[in-house]
Amino acid sequence: METGANPEIRILADGAAIAKRAAVEFVQAAASAVRDRGSFAVALAGGSTPKALYGLLATDPILRSQVPWDKIHLYFGDERHVGPNHPDSNFRMATEAMISRAPLKAEQVTRIKAEYPDTERAAREYERELRAHFKLKDGEYPRFDLLLVGMGNDGHTLSLFPGTKALHADGRIAVRNWVGKLYTERITITAPAANNAARIIFTVTGADKALALKGVLEGPFEPEQLPAQLLRPSNGKLLWLVDAAAGGMLSIGIRE
Repeated sequence: METGANPEIRILADGAAIAKRAAVEFVQAAASAVRDRGSFAVALAGGSTPKALYGLLATDPILRSQVPWDKIHLYFGDERHVGPNHPDSNFRMATEAMISRAPLKAEQVTRIKAEYPDTERAAREYERELRAHFKLKDGEYPRFDLLLVGMGNDGHTLSLFPGTKALHADGRIAVRNWVGKLYTERITITAPAANNAARIIFTVTGADKALALKGVLEGPFEPEQLPAQLLRPSNGKLLWLVDAAAGGMLSIGIRE
């Protein structure tokens, strides 16, 4: 494994248990960030487990009351090349599950404008917005207080797919990425940008992920094959929340 944070690996029963645990982590990260700096910057993920997490935060009375909604700014780790109302849009999913149900103002959400025909324009604009929000100098990366990510059964994370150009986008915060096997463009933050986060939480469910997960966590460091290995925050915490099916082949991790 490369340098970076040693991961904490927790194996839970199922997606519902992961969503509950992730919600507790979200609330704790928010409290810590607000205490330290008065604000909480989160990069959201797409997928079914994050959707359950967002729903809990917005609708569970106890959790909802613990979230400092007025101090949050929401960003996105990646986006599909579709408009904000498209069924595949990560922004639409987060809006339906949480944003529209929570006391959030429009200016508290920065989305990736993936409806542009030119994905390079979308990536550059998102990069400029992140530079402005985080007041970055040249060569600096945003510091998200929390970055939520998933992992595909091919070991990809964000829209960093095996063998794609985005794996080598040094110096960039966000890039477009052609994913040949899906015949599509994606817009994604880069691994160096992700690794500047204070906390990264992976949520992984399903038996189809078990082999890739073992490869990422226990195999040799081969991020061209398994890009999820690239996410090792240099000055932050890394937590893997995996269900029993995804974690079924692991010889490491704490089973809860």
